[in-house]
Amino acid sequence: MEAVLAHLRSAIERGEYAIGEKLPSEAELCRTLEISRPVLREALRALQTMGLTVSKTGKGTFVVANTVEDPTFGDYVASDLLEVRRHVEIPVAGYAAARRSPENLDHLAHLLDRMERETDTTAWVAMDTLFHLAVAEAAQNPVFRRVIEEIRDALARQSAFLNELGGRREQSNREHRAIVEALIDGSEQDAVDAMAHHLDRVETTLTDIVRSARTDTPTEGGPEA
Repeated sequence: MEAVLAHLRSAIERGEYAIGEKLPSEAELCRTLEISRPVLREALRALQTMGLTVSKTGKGTFVVANTVEDPTFGDYVASDLLEVRRHVEIPVAGYAAARRSPENLDHLAHLLDRMERETDTTAWVAMDTLFHLAVAEAAQNPVFRRVIEEIRDALARQSAFLNELGGRREQSNREHRAIVEALIDGSEQDAVDAMAHHLDRVETTLTDIVRSARTDTPTEGGPEA
């Protein structure tokens, strides 16, 4: 999927597909690139998240930009989402360290164990959002949980994007483990620092994906499998 995405993104950025132009049909792209339809659709979704294309039901996929500015996850652009996460989730982690109950810690530890064993990205992403909800619950303030609930869909979309294109799963597991250990220790500062580090890494990976000037365009005959 990454090779297909790199190929299509490069073609758009070079102007092979101009702004306003419709991409070839899925069937044509599958034949040309020698790939399966599920792989192509994942790449097309990523292009749309990056803001390069829009999909119009019954009409196809159209190019709307030739440079990546700010990916969109559900109803929110990445920069807005990250700004809110920093202002909410970092202090929430500190409150959670001070207020967490034994039940909160058991739930987080169990969830983290499951995440570290999980190999399916879709299942892992679902648990990733549950993890952040569980940290908010441990802060013992229902308003915090409501805020995370509001952005839950966007968090899931962002998580899937970062894992598919940035290989974030194992690194995220380590960062989540550091957060849980700080909560177990009851250290507000360590919890704040661990969550801040986690969000820093999210931002870095996202920036790397957005700024990536991919040069690994496929050779004749389609992208490498």
